Amino acid sequence: MNKSTSLLLTLFSFSILISCSSDSQNWTHFRGSNMDGHANVETAPLSWSDIENVVWKVPVNGLGYSTPVVYGDQIWLTSATEDGTEFYTYCFDFETGELLNEKTIFTSEEPQHIHSTNSYATPTPCIEYGFVYVHYGNFGTACINTDNFEVVWKREDMPCKHMQGPASSLILHNDKLIVHLEGTEDPYVAALDKTTGETIWKSVRPAEIYDPLKPVFRKSFQTPIVIEVDGREQLISNSAFMCFAHDVNTGEVIWTIEYGYDSTVSQPLFYDGLVYVNSGWIFKDNDPFFTRQFAVDPTGKGDVTETHIKWMNEEEMPQIPTPVIVEDNMYMVHDRGMLTCLDPKTGKPIWKEKLKGNFNASPIYAAGNIYFFNVKGECTIIKPGDSFNKIAENDIEGTVKAMPVFVNDKMILRSDKFLYLIQ
Repeated sequence: MNKSTSLLLTLFSFSILISCSSDSQNWTHFRGSNMDGHANVETAPLSWSDIENVVWKVPVNGLGYSTPVVYGDQIWLTSATEDGTEFYTYCFDFETGELLNEKTIFTSEEPQHIHSTNSYATPTPCIEYGFVYVHYGNFGTACINTDNFEVVWKREDMPCKHMQGPASSLILHNDKLIVHLEGTEDPYVAALDKTTGETIWKSVRPAEIYDPLKPVFRKSFQTPIVIEVDGREQLISNSAFMCFAHDVNTGEVIWTIEYGYDSTVSQPLFYDGLVYVNSGWIFKDNDPFFTRQFAVDPTGKGDVTETHIKWMNEEEMPQIPTPVIVEDNMYMVHDRGMLTCLDPKTGKPIWKEKLKGNFNASPIYAAGNIYFFNVKGECTIIKPGDSFNKIAENDIEGTVKAMPVFVNDKMILRSDKFLYLIQ
């Protein structure tokens, strides 16, 4: 065997090793490495408390509701002071909980107001081999080298009047970092070069539609997904008032639907050829009243509101938590606790069950069960199926708005004060 062949085999073997290990050892985005709410683990914890089955518990300074991301033996998360004057990154060792790096990455002398239920570090980072990308909305976006903890690039020139604070999370797609900055003025989405931070394309929401809206109805806090339809990659971006499908490589708008008003949060889903999006608030008597869910055929062009919506449901749809689809059923929990299992082909409910508490975190499917965390840290675990089947209930001290992360058959959980590794 010659040296060239040997080198190629070594590189190929290394790439296979990275690929095979990454599924269970890494959690690279909001709602997992595939952004579908599924964890690739064989077992997951079923019983815990503040001390039971806790491998380690470490304090996290500041306040942040972002979900941790994991690559290899590193856990990364963001935080900020409660007054929004300093913005932090933290890196912890997975096995020991040791703090490997802490950085004040941005500062602000005049931070914008945020909603009392939000934090200044709610957007979830994303991570890949060698680099982590962090985002605090208007306050800054940055890339950090995970080997030496040096800042590779920063952007502090992407304005957004959030009104209620930042919440949209980053996603990586090939060479692009997708950033949503949709506030009360000129809301837009941009694709950045992930190696330099430079803007590749920027798409501002159409002025002829958005300018007549009240500023409060233009804001959005959503995180997009990328799907492939007829050989073309679409960025599904459920903005305030409208959902946009962009060509992820150019920013061109492929299709749109109109559905609601402001404060779109829940991430889109793609399953069996359909896109599922939850609208922002639908108003009644000038008050936010309910959210709608739409199933959309993504093969259209232009405004497809009248032609490509397969069904719409407005019965106890969540505004903040994103649903999860498991074994041909969709499971979702309303912000105020109604758990619904429905048929994603028809939008018809299969069963409903009221859970206690209010919910911000999205459900996660791990090792055959679905985990639902309420804001008070109480978790209901169910077995998916055509009837409600509760497996366990657990709770942990503090406020929980970040999603649980499942890697290496363990659970990483973030509360408002601590980070836990649970087995």
